[in-house]
Amino acid sequence: MGLSDDLKSGVGQLWEKVVTHPFVLELGEGTLPQDTFNTYFEQDYLFLRDWAILFSLATAKAPDFDSARQTVGFLYLGLGGEEGLFQQAFRERGLSREDVAALEYSPTTLHYSGYLRRLAYEGSFIEVIATLLAVEWPYLDWAQRLDAAGKHPHNHYYQTWIDLHISDGMKDFVGWMRRTVDVAEVSSSQRAR
Repeated sequence: MGLSDDLKSGVGQLWEKVVTHPFVLELGEGTLPQDTFNTYFEQDYLFLRDWAILFSLATAKAPDFDSARQTVGFLYLGLGGEEGLFQQAFRERGLSREDVAALEYSPTTLHYSGYLRRLAYEGSFIEVIATLLAVEWPYLDWAQRLDAAGKHPHNHYYQTWIDLHISDGMKDFVGWMRRTVDVAEVSSSQRAR
């Protein structure tokens, strides 16, 4: 078992709560209230800004060009696919650029994003990659579970959200991050963090 599996097993019960959260299950069934999704979607849009910072600094800290290509490639994928979906949804909801610019972080999103920004600036490359793995791998897991269970909600955004997170780009990047974490030489203090 590699370090990525060790880290995942260390949070096993929490992991299961995350990937089987009622939000996820209702999204898959298509029963998630639209207002609930809209609130989440707005917060995730704000989070995407900090996610981009994390990826940009991971690229700057990359030990080699292959690692830099991996992080830039996934950043491009996220900003091209996910960010475009946000803009489409906001237009369909009648939100102006000013409305979108005025979106405010909820306390939870603000604190989580603040943690990620701090880690992006202060952490080593492997610490940033391990954190990105903790962000992306659960998304892949819950989306794969919904897909394997044949969940195809009629709501365009719910289905697209699943599709984005089971894409080959997502699978490949999570696999690369796992391999990167697994071969990394980490100190006991880095491992604890």
